[in-house]
Amino acid sequence: MSVNVIFGSDGGNTKAVASRIAKHIQGRAIDIKAASVADFESPSLLILGSPTYGAGDLQTDWEAHLDKLTTAKLVGKKVALFGTGDQVSYPDCFVDAMGVLYDLVVGQGASVVGFTETAGYDFTGSRAERDGQFVGLALDQDSQSSKTEKRIKEWVSQLI
Repeated sequence: MSVNVIFGSDGGNTKAVASRIAKHIQGRAIDIKAASVADFESPSLLILGSPTYGAGDLQTDWEAHLDKLTTAKLVGKKVALFGTGDQVSYPDCFVDAMGVLYDLVVGQGASVVGFTETAGYDFTGSRAERDGQFVGLALDQDSQSSKTEKRIKEWVSQLI
């Protein structure tokens, strides 16, 4: 199975998570700034990740390069999502960027896999929550970094 993990990151947390996910699934981690449309279209599994900024916004590199995602042909493409956020400081928009990416890829006909439970998190709102589950892997590197490795392993095994 070919896997591309495309991410945006400013502070390095999301880049580090993308690298860990890519290592666990034998995929390639690609910064959105360096990604091409073909990087979205070519793998059998596409994994997208973004931190949430401000009041629920996509990371700035995602914003600047969103056309690469929106012009990619994703009909029937298997896509998984992950997001990093801070549920303590931003409990009302925890991992919202993951929800933004979800809406975009579903709108383009992709099939999203890798939903996860919201249990174990303490937040009040998230655009990444659908029917009581997150649309992908939610990670809080600020207050729950000790749980990250276990969550990544369990999530990746679900994707394979």
